[in-house]
Amino acid sequence: MKEKKIKEKRVKEKKVRKKSKLRADTVLHSNNKVLRWIVDIVLVILGAGLYSVGLHCFATPNDIASGGVGGISIIISELIGHNIVGILYGAINVPLIIIGLIFLGKKMMIKTVISVAVITAATDYLLPYLNVPVYSEGDKILAALFGGIFFGVGMGLVYLREGTTGGTDIINKLINRKFPHFSMGVIMMATDAVVIMTSMVVFRSIEAGLYSIISIFVASKVMDVILYGSFEGKMLLIFSDRYETITEFIMNSLERGVTLLDGEGGYSRAEKHVICCAVHKNEYSKVKRKVKEIDPNAFIIITNAGEVLGMGFHDNA
Repeated sequence: MKEKKIKEKRVKEKKVRKKSKLRADTVLHSNNKVLRWIVDIVLVILGAGLYSVGLHCFATPNDIASGGVGGISIIISELIGHNIVGILYGAINVPLIIIGLIFLGKKMMIKTVISVAVITAATDYLLPYLNVPVYSEGDKILAALFGGIFFGVGMGLVYLREGTTGGTDIINKLINRKFPHFSMGVIMMATDAVVIMTSMVVFRSIEAGLYSIISIFVASKVMDVILYGSFEGKMLLIFSDRYETITEFIMNSLERGVTLLDGEGGYSRAEKHVICCAVHKNEYSKVKRKVKEIDPNAFIIITNAGEVLGMGFHDNA
């Protein structure tokens, strides 16, 4: 009788410890989500600010239509004779953000609204108020190069945190979701072709279009390095009892292929399923984050893949 009571007491204590650990894990998980969200917002604001520098300091004063809504805003500003590039940028983005809310989801578009607001405010108000130097009398090739660098780094940081800088970025993101084997840089260059042609007509100069091409090309390459790291990728081996949910996320949300490997636990001898998949460098942090949300006890092995070839990746065959 005494042994039975001791056993029952131990079972109760074990349940209490388990509940306490579960509560602690829930609080920790909640805190981590808040911290990640804060980091996301900070980097989105930083990226949008760098984009504004490229727009205000290099593109606008040199009549370089930088592509997308930024380039469209510069062209319209020239036509109406008023330098309100930031305001035009925000106004044009309103209908595009509505489209994004429908197709890309609320989470991404919250970050997009923040980035668009920062670009609008910084371009027309903050940077002029701070008297940030404007490169307007130097070599236009340098203006195109450095404008492209600021655009590429800015957009790369925003994309890296699952946001966009608005404008045709929203359209580019939708195209990339439908055709993931096209990089964001290539898609951006394709959608900017119309803006380049229009800038040549408005500024009555072929050089204006050529400088725009230089700026857009540099921006696309810089952005691809930040997002994809050339053609490098990551290979993941994920060990989890909730492999079905994780597999569904990778295949549906990231549209990446998954191979399930059969295994056996060395100690428990229990049957195991191992998820094997390859992702771009900018995607693996998202997978890692989501896997830990689905299964905090998941075991993940991440290795560098020097080059990934095939569907959804580079194919030089």
